[in-house]
Amino acid sequence: MRKYIAPLFVALLVAAPASGAFAATAMAPAAKPAVSAQAEQSILSTVKSIDLKAHTLTLADGKTYQLPATFKDPGLKAGEKVTVQWKMNGRAYEATRVTIG
Repeated sequence: MRKYIAPLFVALLVAAPASGAFAATAMAPAAKPAVSAQAEQSILSTVKSIDLKAHTLTLADGKTYQLPATFKDPGLKAGEKVTVQWKMNGRAYEATRVTIG
């Protein structure tokens, strides 16, 4: 009987840490998804520069907003006051509407 108990005990000791490590990784909580939909915000600022080829608008505070591909330029130029409605898309500021004034 002793012949069978010792090998069985050794086998259980060897298997226990491996299954415990597997259980720890299997039971880890899933990462939370990044927030993708944020509320639209608005800013009143001055245009620093506009690049219609790259579809970007840079304001006086240095933040660059990505303009939609369908953006129609109302005649924006540096130094002009604008209101930009925007939302976050990952790390990018995405302008949804730009109005003069």
